[in-house]
Amino acid sequence: MKTNWKWVAMLLAASMTFTACSDDDDDNVVPTPEPEVSTELTGEITENMTLESGKEYTLSGGVHVKAGATLTIEPGVTLTAVHDDVVDYILIEQGAKIDARGTAENPIIMTSESKEPKAWGGIHICGYAHTNAEGGTGKSEIGDANYGGDNDADNSGTLQYIRLEYTGYAFDEEHESNGISFYGVGNGTTVDHCQVYKGADDGFEFFGGSVNVKYLVATDCEDDSFDWTEGWNGKGQFLVATQASDADCDCLMECDNNGNNFAATPVAHPILANVTLIGNGSDSQGIRLRAGTQVELYNALVSGKTLPLTVETTETETALADGTSILNNVSLSGEVDSENGIYTNDLFAAEGTGNLTNQDLSADMVGTTEGGATPTDAFFDSADYRGAIPADNNWTTGWTL
Repeated sequence: MKTNWKWVAMLLAASMTFTACSDDDDDNVVPTPEPEVSTELTGEITENMTLESGKEYTLSGGVHVKAGATLTIEPGVTLTAVHDDVVDYILIEQGAKIDARGTAENPIIMTSESKEPKAWGGIHICGYAHTNAEGGTGKSEIGDANYGGDNDADNSGTLQYIRLEYTGYAFDEEHESNGISFYGVGNGTTVDHCQVYKGADDGFEFFGGSVNVKYLVATDCEDDSFDWTEGWNGKGQFLVATQASDADCDCLMECDNNGNNFAATPVAHPILANVTLIGNGSDSQGIRLRAGTQVELYNALVSGKTLPLTVETTETETALADGTSILNNVSLSGEVDSENGIYTNDLFAAEGTGNLTNQDLSADMVGTTEGGATPTDAFFDSADYRGAIPADNNWTTGWTL
């Protein structure tokens, strides 16, 4: 076959021209920039969002996680509230979730640019579990979000190995922010290994609901370390509160059913075990049981308060006297103060609860194996030592301040 060399030459020339153009085009291509990932958490979250492990983020203003969305926070995240004139807080609305799972080695830290109490507004979680507020529902003190319902198994997510520093921002006398506020939160929610450090208001507060908690630490909170009201009937184990001697702190544990209606139902009746509460020597109460609340309290050490245990209101004292409420191996560094004389110090001591009047319970008693008690309930781990922390396993090490 005769080769048409003229056509071959033309094809080669075209090929070389195409290659040259391609090379030039490659040299002139501007790479498409990767989209920037915002490190500021602000506004409403309406779809799933993840704060990535090892990164630092800022919190600006009130952040509301809306129904159907989940805010995921990975281990090692630091979230810092901006120090300005706008209050910063995180609010998980009904039907939304938070999935914040730190570890002992890489806790999630929520703090503020201002390293002082009252710097920001903490975490607020609103669920569909019960509350005995009037009408069976309520509005959160911060964020004006709905809470309450009839689903005690409601699941608002997971909080594990989280340290919240310098919370307690106050809008006014009636609207103050705790470290973590549980509003009608159900027992499908997982809460363990959380610390509130130097908050200006309460450390942990429960507004009704049935959420169960373990391994909570409240350190130098200026109001109450633990607080419940509106019919909370969850369970708690391994609870620690300490107060600095130079801090103006209130109760270690302030416990109400409903301040407007002492007999409101469902009645607050949490079951708590392995509790260590160490006050700062002030005249305020250690544990203050009042406003119709009931309680089952096993293996608790209460020290460092002039009034380690006060009982108030007829409903609360009667429940203690008739056995509806239980104090089992509760050790006090003082006597019971009874407002109505229904549940007296003599009755407390006669029940064999382990009253240790005028002894320093914060020293050689802590962590010993003498007289431990644990409720017979699957939620509770077996623990035969006094208080919240065994001598051979300080579970607060590494992730708390």
